Amino acid sequence: MASGVLFAAAGEVGKGFIHERTSETLPCQAKPSHLFCWDWARQNIDRFGTPALQQFELVAISVAVGFAVAFALALLAHRRRWLRPPLLAGTGVLYAIPSIAFFLLLLPITGRGRETAIIALSAYTLQIIYRNVTVGLSNVPASAKDAARGMGMTERQILWRVELPLATPEIVGGLRIATVSTVAIATLAVFAHAGGLGTQIFTEANLHFPTSILIAGGIAMLMALSFDAILLTVQRFATPWRRVRAS
Repeated sequence: MASGVLFAAAGEVGKGFIHERTSETLPCQAKPSHLFCWDWARQNIDRFGTPALQQFELVAISVAVGFAVAFALALLAHRRRWLRPPLLAGTGVLYAIPSIAFFLLLLPITGRGRETAIIALSAYTLQIIYRNVTVGLSNVPASAKDAARGMGMTERQILWRVELPLATPEIVGGLRIATVSTVAIATLAVFAHAGGLGTQIFTEANLHFPTSILIAGGIAMLMALSFDAILLTVQRFATPWRRVRAS
């Protein structure tokens, strides 16, 4: 008699469990039809903090290294005009390498980790920054340089006091493009085991649950917009004569 009561109670519990797991009562992360799960996002937003910080560091370091190298190459090509075509071609070859392939090609040489990602990401910034620096320097009016020579300036002084300030808009423009594109490419650093927001995007589970992809992608977009706004502000302060002309 007691065993019959127990079986009946177990049946009632099982029936309730099965009823709770119908398609209408499943949590949204278990429903493939849900594009975005707000409940899951609120409960798991903290897991994106470390990847976002890793992404920020990768972008900041890579763009800084790429700018230093590209700027030096552009100044060299500005003094040695015959170097322009080969340097432009060389940086273009690096830019043409598919992103994932670049990471994988570096792994046997530099190993897994952030250094591999920084090398690849820095290489992708070279052509954009190099080309904009050379174009900016080439667009400086000859009359401005002649006036500087008439004032007794040396070629070095003309470069730093006349040419580079007048080329600042083109230089910062290239830096903005390179930075925004690096934010996007840096998500692929996960293939070099360098962390970043790609850890929350390129997982098998997310193929059927896009909420994590959307959150990581949204953070990357906000990061790119923030970098762009910062660089645009730097440009405005570095070129006060343009603000005066606009007003």
